[in-house]
Amino acid sequence: MSDPADPSVLARKGSFLSTVKAVGWSFVGLRKGSDLEQDGARLNPLHVIAVGFAGVIVFVAALIALVNWVVAK
Repeated sequence: MSDPADPSVLARKGSFLSTVKAVGWSFVGLRKGSDLEQDGARLNPLHVIAVGFAGVIVFVAALIALVNWVVAK
C-alpha cells in the first residue's frame, strides 16, 4: 500500500485545465493509451477525483434541467 505522503504523488505537476481535459475525455470514453499513461504520471489523483465528482454533479444537474425543460413545454 502506498504512503499518502509519498513525494512522487505530491510532486505531480498537472494544471487544472489538463486535469479537466483528461476527466472530460474520460467521460466521453475517447482517449489514446499514450495520453492515459502521461496523465497517470503527471496528474494528482486527488485532483482527478475532485474534478470527476464535480463533472458528475454538473452532468446530473444538466440532465435534470433538460427533463424539466422538456416536461414544462
